[in-house]
Amino acid sequence: MTVTEELFRADSYARTCEATVTAINDRGGIVLDRTVFYPTGGGQPGDAGVLKLESGVEIAIATTVYDTDHKTIVHVPQDASSIPDAGVAVACEIDWQRRHGHMRVHTALHLLCAILPYPVTGGSIGDGSGRLDFDIPEAGLDKDALTDELNALIAQDHPVSVKWITDEELAAKPELVRTMAVKPPMGTGKVRLVEIGDVDLQPCGGTHVANTGEIGLAEVTKIEKKGAQNRRVRISLQ
Repeated sequence: MTVTEELFRADSYARTCEATVTAINDRGGIVLDRTVFYPTGGGQPGDAGVLKLESGVEIAIATTVYDTDHKTIVHVPQDASSIPDAGVAVACEIDWQRRHGHMRVHTALHLLCAILPYPVTGGSIGDGSGRLDFDIPEAGLDKDALTDELNALIAQDHPVSVKWITDEELAAKPELVRTMAVKPPMGTGKVRLVEIGDVDLQPCGGTHVANTGEIGLAEVTKIEKKGAQNRRVRISLQ
């Protein structure tokens, strides 16, 4: 299948785009030549939304995922009976409230990484809440202290930006990779980095807010022991 142009990589705030249906996969998923829909990956859920046809028909999209080739993006319709033909033009529109919630949480979790400089063994992003698992030799984490540190970084209104480095540059700086469970995609010659002011820099393909002040108030709600050296830190946004 044709590789989908990922418009969300360049602009997390793009809510709509025009596209053309290039294929329907064997499970009824809709493949487009370009999209603003973020596919499930890196702990961030895939976008929901709607595809609008010129005829006026609207196709509700339940979620978005990568196909088995990990390059083609598949838009999964809520109703399997409403499938457009290849070649049909569509207008894509994401569920912005849901996406923006994911963006705020994702950026907040990067700040949590800055506060806790330990390897990350897992994580997930929800609408208004999320969590990271850290490989921490010793316990002793304090919810209130972490909450204060997190909100202090948020209030400093650090800019959030994207830049690219080569595979070779990343290989020469392995300390940039924080996640042990999910490795950044390599092999295309370049790797996307998300930079938060002078606070945090790490490979990431997800969507983020433009500045930390947009996150709003955060709270560390729970710290769980998941192993001898594994602590799960949960956060919630107001």
